[in-house]
Order: sequence, then structure tokens, then C-alpha cells
Amino acid sequence: MDIYQLPALSDNYIFLLHDPQQKIAAVVDPGTAQPVRQKLQELKAELVAIFNTHHHHDHVGGNSALMKQFPKICIYGGSEDKGRIPGQQVFLQSGDRVQFAGRIGEVLFVPGHTRAHIAYYFPPTAEGETGELFCGDTLFAGGCGRLFEGSPTQMVTSLTKLRALPDNTRVWCAHEYTLKNLQFALTVDPDNQDLQARFAEVKALRSRSQATVPSMLGMEKRTNPFVRWDQQALQSAVKSLDPVQSFARLRGMKDQF
Repeated sequence: MDIYQLPALSDNYIFLLHDPQQKIAAVVDPGTAQPVRQKLQELKAELVAIFNTHHHHDHVGGNSALMKQFPKICIYGGSEDKGRIPGQQVFLQSGDRVQFAGRIGEVLFVPGHTRAHIAYYFPPTAEGETGELFCGDTLFAGGCGRLFEGSPTQMVTSLTKLRALPDNTRVWCAHEYTLKNLQFALTVDPDNQDLQARFAEVKALRSRSQATVPSMLGMEKRTNPFVRWDQQALQSAVKSLDPVQSFARLRGMKDQF
């Protein structure tokens, strides 16, 4: 399974999954159709599936146009998003499986950013391979999504699920927010040497307009404050030992950053 990252809108990423043997493709969160059409034409591939993580327009805005062009496609989304995702045909719950290009994807229910958010995790199939996590707006490189419909308790539970995945998991998050996320992270975790080094690397990448996505989950565990709310340095920064309160205070500080 080949993965192509397609920049879209102002700072979104759309992910196109390609099976070169069968000449078919699937797409994760097509906020707009044109980049997808262009890549499909380049690959000479037929679109067979759309995997949506949640209902926000910058993730589903291309669904209808792609349905018209490829009327046989299957559109997946979370069961709690019923009626909110254009063309949705499959209503996924936690523990369900999806399949593409011989890879089995596990569905994780990760509410917080929205009440219905899901993520897709494709475990490695051979030694040395990475796992692939398509997490929408739940986990970002260096950050996490705002709480539009969910609660801090829900988001802590969701992020706990994601950080339990193996370190050698690539995090395909849907926005290029990394530089600002790490700028904030340094204000609450300034002595973290891994974070300092990562910030310098990301700053250099962005100065050349290069993508910082995907990241590795192992790096997130070492540098992202929103999966480190139970670490002493972060608890000291927000003056709380309670996991949910620590997270909520961090999220509130980031909202004002």
C-alpha cells in the first residue's frame, strides 16, 4: 500500500492510498476533490473507497464530487456521524475493520474534537514496516484538536488509545500545524531536549516549505504535551496532578496561545 500526501485548502492534508497491483485507490478525508482527481489521473487508478474520520467540511467537502465521478465507491465513517457525512454508506464502530490493498485497518473511536470522531490504524504486516495511523483532527504532530463537541475526559481517553499504539507508527494527521504546536509545547515543557531538537528540525523544514507530516508516534510520546499530560514537568506547568484537569488546562492554554 503506497500512501500519497496531497496538500489541500490552506493547511489540510488529504491521504491517498494506492494499490499499484490492482490499480485502485482509497482516500482519507477528501476536503476537496481536485487534488484527488489529479493524483488518480497521474496514477491511472480507480477510486474505490473514501475513509472519513469526522464530518467537518474540510474533511468531507470532496465526497459528493468524487461520488459523481466514481459512482461505485464506498464511503465509510463513524456510526455516530450518521446524517453528517455526504454519501456515507458504512457506519463504523470501535473494533470494526476496514480493508484495502491487503492491509487490515482497525477502527478506533476517538471522540473529543467531535462527538463522533474515528481513526483508522493499519498495523505493520512484516518486521521493519511501520504502522499507519490516520487520525484526522484528534492527534496532531506536536498537538491535538480543539474540543468542539467533546469533553476533556473523552479526549484524554481517546489520546490514551492512540499513544498505546507502537512507537513505529506513522501519524498521518490532517493539518500542517506542527510549528505552532511546538512553539506552544516549549512554553510548558522548556527543558525537554527532544522537544528542543524537534522544534529546530521542524523550523528548518517549514523554512523550506516542506511537510512535517507524517510524524512518528514515538516522537509524539517524547515531545507532544497532549500525550504527556501525566508527566511531572507538564503537571508542574499546569499545577495539577489530575490527568483530566492537567489536559484541560493544557488545552485551555493552547486555545489562548
